[in-house]
Amino acid sequence: MKARSQKRTAVMAGLLAAVCIAALISASPVGAADPPIGLGTANSYAVLAGSTVTNTGPSVINGDLGLSPGSAVTGFPPGLVNDFQHIEDVEALQAKIDLVTAYDDAAGRTPATSVATELGGTTLLPGVYTGATLGITGTLTLDAGGDAAAVFIIKTDSTLITATDSAVNLINGANPCNVFWQVSSSATLGTRTAFQGTILAFTSISADMGATVEGRLLARNGAVTLDNNVINRPECA
Repeated sequence: MKARSQKRTAVMAGLLAAVCIAALISASPVGAADPPIGLGTANSYAVLAGSTVTNTGPSVINGDLGLSPGSAVTGFPPGLVNDFQHIEDVEALQAKIDLVTAYDDAAGRTPATSVATELGGTTLLPGVYTGATLGITGTLTLDAGGDAAAVFIIKTDSTLITATDSAVNLINGANPCNVFWQVSSSATLGTRTAFQGTILAFTSISADMGATVEGRLLARNGAVTLDNNVINRPECA
């Protein structure tokens, strides 16, 4: 009888422990993902600049084009903007305010994993990454691991420069809506680069001949310079 009572007590204790463990697991975040950078009204822009927007050749912009506080937009035509142009108006001013907020959010994201200057030939999983200066020669792969909501935030203390014919390749559900590049200086996309994600540059952004972007070129203070490019703003929730 005594042995049966002890057995019953042990079983009850085991069940109680299991319930407590389950409660702790359900109350604790497991591998909480990084939230995306909120762009506010800048979300509708494929190109947004501070000083000038200059285009050469038949570039195509699928998304809004904006400029504030500058007023010089040249090269359209032959360039084509398939949505709205906001040049030094209320909409452009608000988009620039929202860009500053987004830039500061991206710059402040921590913890960040340090990466080497050369990203070409490497694969990154979702997360926040940082480097003194960043470049891509060849292909950088961003692997979402099957999570369509996975977020990539890649930050540089200086410049971002891609070589000719370089690419950013998204696999396993990675979405250009959730890829953000925070550039503390200026970004240059080399000839025929196939780029993915939103660039948030403190100064300027240049896209060389034939470079394509599935994302946005958002320059906080300087110019956006285009040369026979296609910029597709992705449809993001």
